[in-house]
Amino acid sequence: MKNIILITASFIACCCGTPRNSSTKEAKNKSNKTEKIETAAVSYGKQITAKELKEYLYTFAGDDFEGRDTGEPGQKKAAEFLKAEYKKMGIPSPLGGDDYYQEIPKSYFRGGIKASENVLAFIEGSEKPEEIVVISAHYDHVGVDKKGNIYNGADDDGSGTVSMLEIAEAFMQAKKDGLGPKRTVLFLHVTGEEKGLYGSKFYTENPVFPLENTVTDLNIDMIGRIDKKHEGEDKSNYVYLIGSDRLSTDLHEISENVNQKYTKLDLDYTYNAKDDPNRFYFRSDHYNFAKHNIPIIFYFNGVHEDYHKPTDTPDKIEYELMTKRAQLVFYTAWEVANRLDRLEVDGVGKGGE
Repeated sequence: MKNIILITASFIACCCGTPRNSSTKEAKNKSNKTEKIETAAVSYGKQITAKELKEYLYTFAGDDFEGRDTGEPGQKKAAEFLKAEYKKMGIPSPLGGDDYYQEIPKSYFRGGIKASENVLAFIEGSEKPEEIVVISAHYDHVGVDKKGNIYNGADDDGSGTVSMLEIAEAFMQAKKDGLGPKRTVLFLHVTGEEKGLYGSKFYTENPVFPLENTVTDLNIDMIGRIDKKHEGEDKSNYVYLIGSDRLSTDLHEISENVNQKYTKLDLDYTYNAKDDPNRFYFRSDHYNFAKHNIPIIFYFNGVHEDYHKPTDTPDKIEYELMTKRAQLVFYTAWEVANRLDRLEVDGVGKGGE
């Protein structure tokens, strides 16, 4: 009888021990993966290169796209280009199948603007897919004038658009390597910004993912040039950040920390001032997210002599500097997408004023 009891006790101990060992192993594997994700950021960020940005931009801000005026043939060509690039990278659309376009009907616009479309692609999160990190840029510009001059919009906002392609490629490579983001990353190319922030407004009124699940919008609008204030080698290593601290202290601190760790740009908050007479906080697509109390950062190089002129061309872009700025966006998105906790929103009521 004693032997039977001992055997039974041993059997129970083995059975009870198996789940505990399995659980410990699973926790260890998860911990190892988290550590790999944290240390891998720099290697993927370095895949964003000046060479590839330049190749993209000379195409995207070329005459073939006819200034990318909202609803016009050049804008349609630009949308097709973006769709083709995401398909090449193997990055799907959240709309399903071959449909990368969020259609915006003519009736939504004022002033006789034709129907247009936002272009959407996404990488689904591995652990918290319901939480969405949005990276946005407008891909439209102002078209062709009556004299036939093409407004190529290399900086505004070809720079933001092609930076998003490079950022998306870096995230996709991480996913292929088994280190994809924990949260879903949505790459949102909006139309109609130049006409009045139409594309981002339409998205936030007709979100593909619930706005309450949207963690942040990192908006890139003009990051390829240097303004007069920062001319000179000792001042040119900069980017303007707008809105980073208005809705989330977490987001602001993450932005500061990743810059200090990886890119070491001079972060200029001049245009973040509440009394900024330029009111840039209200003038790009992030604002339609901020109105819904979604934390945002607007990345911006300031205006320059070629702003909204036919002379805003790819040959005038500072590609090495643009690369660092794009990498800053990537590292910030990487941290937000992979951190344990969702960003705390501690500035409600301050972001949409």
